[in-house]
Amino acid sequence: MRRRNTARLFGRRKGHLEYRIKRDYVRNGIATIPCHVSDYFDVISPYSVKGYESLNTDFYDYLKECADVTPAECPLVLNITGNSLSQEEKETIELVIQDDFAYDLGMVEMQEKRHMRIFLFMMIGLFLSGIALWLTKPLTELPRELFFILFWFLGETLCDYIFLTGADLRRERRLAGRLASIRIRFSESYQAHDYTESEVDRLYSEIEKDVKGTIRRKK
Repeated sequence: MRRRNTARLFGRRKGHLEYRIKRDYVRNGIATIPCHVSDYFDVISPYSVKGYESLNTDFYDYLKECADVTPAECPLVLNITGNSLSQEEKETIELVIQDDFAYDLGMVEMQEKRHMRIFLFMMIGLFLSGIALWLTKPLTELPRELFFILFWFLGETLCDYIFLTGADLRRERRLAGRLASIRIRFSESYQAHDYTESEVDRLYSEIEKDVKGTIRRKK
């Protein structure tokens, strides 16, 4: 039996992420996420109390995962299909989706502030430890070694923040901002929609108005 190098073969296999994203989600710069709902509690957690609703975790995960693979510059539209929802349920769903993701955005903003404080502390610490290294040149190896370890630790942590942790946090911030600004549409069945220029302009106008409204409320 002839030996086959399947490990190498599979290692050369190419994916088609961009094709799938364009086919399933993105039309004219707008990312539409299709979602079929057969029951109100497909979206809203069945443990929720009326007036204090939250999202079903499966729905939340589905929406976040779909949004995450779409380009960061694309506004999001959620197209919920099905004919089982009342008008009151639709209004509640729209409000809860926007509120829950606005809450997520607030949590990311808190993380950003915490990491900024750490970043400033590391910058100051790196500067001071560098000065300490320079001032302790005449000393023996042991005291200088301690300052060198501190300088190396602060420098490595700072680089991790800038290139790894910080980059991940900025990515989370953009995703949370997009989800907090998501537009929601209801229809009986799903059909991929090619947005016209006027529809794109109207959608951007809605999002811009929404974002400016949150900025004014924070001032």
